[in-house]
Amino acid sequence: MADMEKKPYNPDGYEKEAAPLAESGEYDGAPGAVGGGGLKRQLKNRHIAMISIGGVIGTGLFLGTAGSLASGGPVGLLLGYVVVGTITYSVMICLGEMIAYLPVPGGHIMLAERFVDSAMSFTMGWNYWYNWVIILPAELSAAAVLINYWTTAVNNAVWVTICLIVVFTINMFGAGVYGECEFWFASIKVLTISGLIILGLVLDLGGGPNHDRLGFRYWKNPGPFNQYANIPGAEGRFLAWWSVMTQAAFSFIGTEIVAIAAGEAKNPRKNLPKAIRRVYIRILLFYILGTFFIGLLVPYTNPDLNLATSNAAKSPFVIAIKTAGINGLPSLINACLLTSAWSAASSDLFTSSRALYGLALAGNAPRIFARTTRGGLPYVSIIFCVLFGLLAFMAISTNAGKVFGWFANMTSIAGLMTWFGISVTYIRFYAGMKAQGIDRKTLPYRGWLQPYLGWYVAISTIVICFFSGWSVFLTGQWSTANFVTNYLPLMLFPVLYVGAKIYMRCPTRRASEMDFYTGLDEILADCYDEPPPKNWLERFWAWLM
Repeated sequence: MADMEKKPYNPDGYEKEAAPLAESGEYDGAPGAVGGGGLKRQLKNRHIAMISIGGVIGTGLFLGTAGSLASGGPVGLLLGYVVVGTITYSVMICLGEMIAYLPVPGGHIMLAERFVDSAMSFTMGWNYWYNWVIILPAELSAAAVLINYWTTAVNNAVWVTICLIVVFTINMFGAGVYGECEFWFASIKVLTISGLIILGLVLDLGGGPNHDRLGFRYWKNPGPFNQYANIPGAEGRFLAWWSVMTQAAFSFIGTEIVAIAAGEAKNPRKNLPKAIRRVYIRILLFYILGTFFIGLLVPYTNPDLNLATSNAAKSPFVIAIKTAGINGLPSLINACLLTSAWSAASSDLFTSSRALYGLALAGNAPRIFARTTRGGLPYVSIIFCVLFGLLAFMAISTNAGKVFGWFANMTSIAGLMTWFGISVTYIRFYAGMKAQGIDRKTLPYRGWLQPYLGWYVAISTIVICFFSGWSVFLTGQWSTANFVTNYLPLMLFPVLYVGAKIYMRCPTRRASEMDFYTGLDEILADCYDEPPPKNWLERFWAWLM
């Protein structure tokens, strides 16, 4: 493959931006490095491994499952997460092939430029940026909800401000510090969810202080499914399950963060395939087992599951532990969940700033957002993105749990549309490799059942998005806030694409003309064989990370 003739790559609009910068002396030759040295590969293998896990395990699982259990019931909750989990798995298979082969800054945003067209790159970039700047205030609102478990005497503005300062400070120290902090934050999350799953099994079997053996009690009474909006029969149970889908998507959104981190990963062709192979297995394990035990331990009729009420709504795990009569542990678990909100918010700011950087790199955003320090920090993008965290101050005048729900809806739809864009890009990537005679067996990472998994993602994400806000059309269920937060992000994607297509007048790239080689020499130069483990401890660490 290395002997094949390399084709030049000139993405529409990039030359127009790069040339003036070079002439003015501001551009130093590094891609997208306006007044700086471009992004630096500072993220180690263990950083990538934990970022890919920790960026996903967060308030969606620990807090968002409360509303899903209340509306869907235990089996509705579990089935919703299983279905969205299969979509997540398929997305990672698609993304893994592309990003392990071309770990470029901007991730799937830049890959869409190469394999679809400039309009798709523009749309995916802005949609992805929107997704992550909106999820940032969602995580900050979730942090306020968790703190309200202890006290409601302090204004939520204090908690939002403290969390925002912590997140901003971590990101301004650069990718290396962010990766190190995320490694430890994510480690706490992994240990917490692992401990909660084990504790869930113990409590369900009657090992708690009250020695109450629950078994499948709550699957029988009040039942496996809730009857959504009191609609009787199979229809009500089906709608209860479907109501979980959007929130489940919110929980899984973020698995693709490994693509955005690819441009700053050390030894990318070695480390990224390792992370991709393991991340979805771990995530599915944590999420499926986590939701399974939540449904065993807490009845969907428990009033504390309602995040829209003014009382200090709690995580289902905290509710279960408190009900079992374990004193002190609920506060400890809540503290661990609070660190998960900080961690997820830190990942949100990191990802949104890199998405904006990638947009500027492709000429789809003002070039000032491509400005970096000599150490490779896109500080302008970080400062701009952190300003959107101020939206979390809506939690001051409105219940923090309700604000969390609004942002979760908006993030879910935008994230699903990102997955749709990734699947479309992969389908084109697959067609290009086939047209140019490139054997997929030569890829650093190769998935299975392709391109069928790509089509599965493309179709399923559109269906879920289209029916995401169906509940507002039921008699007496109209909610302007829910309608807007569900359908505005969905309408945004085609509007951006069609508008960009008309303005840029860019043709869809032919499969025979796609560029698979530009930048490949630099990527290969950054790859190296890591020294083999010297003892059993190093072998275990290599397997774990």
